[in-house]
Amino acid sequence: MWRYAIALSLLASSLARTSLGADAFDQYINPVLARVPTAAGVKEVKKLTPEEITDNNSILPGMTGALLVVKTNGGRFSKLLVQAARQRVDTSAPVPILLIERFVTYREGQEQMVVASGQRVDLFSGFRLNLDIGQIVPQELAADLRFVADGAKVYVEPVNKASLYLLTKPLAEAAPKKTAKLVVGETFEPRYFAGSYKVYDDGRRSGSLTLRVADDGEVTGGYYSEKDGRKYAVNGKIGNPRHTIQFTVTYPRSEQTFQGWLFTGNAKAMTGYSRVQDRETGFYAVRIEDE
Repeated sequence: MWRYAIALSLLASSLARTSLGADAFDQYINPVLARVPTAAGVKEVKKLTPEEITDNNSILPGMTGALLVVKTNGGRFSKLLVQAARQRVDTSAPVPILLIERFVTYREGQEQMVVASGQRVDLFSGFRLNLDIGQIVPQELAADLRFVADGAKVYVEPVNKASLYLLTKPLAEAAPKKTAKLVVGETFEPRYFAGSYKVYDDGRRSGSLTLRVADDGEVTGGYYSEKDGRKYAVNGKIGNPRHTIQFTVTYPRSEQTFQGWLFTGNAKAMTGYSRVQDRETGFYAVRIEDE
């Protein structure tokens, strides 16, 4: 029980400052991006101007920036949140740039597995970006986007076989799925474990966990690593007392077993410890709920 007490103390001190919900940009995962080329409210562009970026810089709720989707030369989908901006260099007059607030490129055929990502990238005139490796590259290497500022001509364009799409309205497929609000009764029920959680593991790892609970207490689900978005299978069992759970995350070369306790007052958080081989560490998980 000492491990439970330590993990509970960690959760109590950290819960208030934890940001849980994914923002609108995060909802555009690979299956959603694959729909972009034929979706309504999407425009394929050969030369995207600052005016078009500015006109569409608020389609994502609570965010500033135009949402671009690129099908790369490597056949992958990438999403970018961008702004048209100007940058002063030394004492010269400000020059146009493409400010890439964030970008993520997904591995083909995977739901959330990331092959490249970055943030706060400035593209000056002539700069070329390879989204498959997430790097600005020289002229002799393959690229997916190029930024041009030649007098009055300012635009970003796809390179070689890459395709560039501008979203002019949010896609319905990216809207978070609404779930019924969990109401906890006086008698604790194992079904309260079902749902999605943000997991914080030993202050070293984090990810999202989805649990499904069968009538017999068997638990199945998936764990998505925040590091690269890769999905791992989850299997487990509700324990005794009924607010305890044990589940295992299966990685390619190892397994991690979690022993947790769900809060019986509101089922909004879970805390406990995990074991990988002979090493035990604390974790806590907070339920992800609709706003």
